[in-house]
Amino acid sequence: MSRILILTPQFPYPPQALTGRSQGTTLRNFNLIAGLAQRHTVDLLTFIEEGEDATDLARGMALLNAHCRTIVTARSPVRSTQQRALDVVRTPLPDMALRLDTPEMHARLTEMLSASTHDVLQVEGIEMAPYALRLPRTDRPFLVFDNHNAEYLLQKRNFQTDVQQPRRWIGAAYSLVQWQKLAAYERNICREADHVVVVSEADRQALLELMPNLDATVVPNGVDLEFYKPGVVGAPDVMRPGALVFTGKMDYRPNVDAVLWFADAVLPRIKARCPETHFWVVGQQPHDRLAALAGRPDVTITGRVPDVRPYIAGAGAYVVPLRIGGGTRLKVLEAMAMGQALVSTHMGCDGFDFTDGQEVRFADTPEAFADAIEDVLRDREAAAALGRNARAYVEANYGWDAIIPWLESVYP
Repeated sequence: MSRILILTPQFPYPPQALTGRSQGTTLRNFNLIAGLAQRHTVDLLTFIEEGEDATDLARGMALLNAHCRTIVTARSPVRSTQQRALDVVRTPLPDMALRLDTPEMHARLTEMLSASTHDVLQVEGIEMAPYALRLPRTDRPFLVFDNHNAEYLLQKRNFQTDVQQPRRWIGAAYSLVQWQKLAAYERNICREADHVVVVSEADRQALLELMPNLDATVVPNGVDLEFYKPGVVGAPDVMRPGALVFTGKMDYRPNVDAVLWFADAVLPRIKARCPETHFWVVGQQPHDRLAALAGRPDVTITGRVPDVRPYIAGAGAYVVPLRIGGGTRLKVLEAMAMGQALVSTHMGCDGFDFTDGQEVRFADTPEAFADAIEDVLRDREAAAALGRNARAYVEANYGWDAIIPWLESVYP
């Protein structure tokens, strides 16, 4: 049994996509903590956002107290747009290294390490890397860096996409700078860590391009197989056959790009053949760029919802039209665990070893995507078979109980 101190960039609650605050980081962190707590002593050091809902926070604390010996929090800092813009030119550090770097959190970490002996210090995500990098090697526990994405690669892909659109050149310039800064910073934290964890083999290969001798272990994202189960919830009454559903945090740049591309380039092609088709965009904090879709009769942008499962359940097809990004998407596992037919770009399922036509339909062009959607909507037996195969694959490979031992294997 190990004594583990885990640092997370967001308060790791809720354990499933039940509220508007859910995102991949919180889901991964909660389930890793809950799984590790079955055989280890876990302490948690985490951020609380300003204006955090008191009821959500109380529920989260009650749930996490069942798994953690100690929970210590600090307030998330707020950086202005002007400050971020200045930092682009005045510091060699990437934006992600500055986002959550506060004296308060450094003090909390020092206090926790002094008050109790830990075997492992586990840093969740690159935003928390500053806290590991400032610790003397001789005084710290065994350092595990859980790299949620190959971050430099994500910014490289953002740049390559945005530079092709003149109206996105400012974003492209930002991504170019961050790509270069992140490559150096990501290499640095990987070099300093005693062991690096990644979410997919694709991310491991991306980090090997930075450090050819890096020893990294794949610990994939997982899914709660009981919570995301076919038939547990029904669809909202307003949803009709032909519903196409995408879920995600809607101020996240890859998600915004995916929705705009699908709505403008793919959806009109589908509607020409299947007029009843309607696109549902489900997720918190819709970005201003999505305002152009708000008046369209064939698109609904829900914003925050209490539970994403009814929308997934009501999908004629679940779509993942991502063109940029990295890591592995929990949304993919959630939809597949619910037995839904999934149509995705190859990028949307990056990091997973799926077979086209077996667990998912792949399509990377507007024409191919529309063809695959039409097939799924018109041949419901084939769609059901795709969903059954997807559920079986997730059951066999992505339950959290099967994943936790992979993480435990890296501890001393």
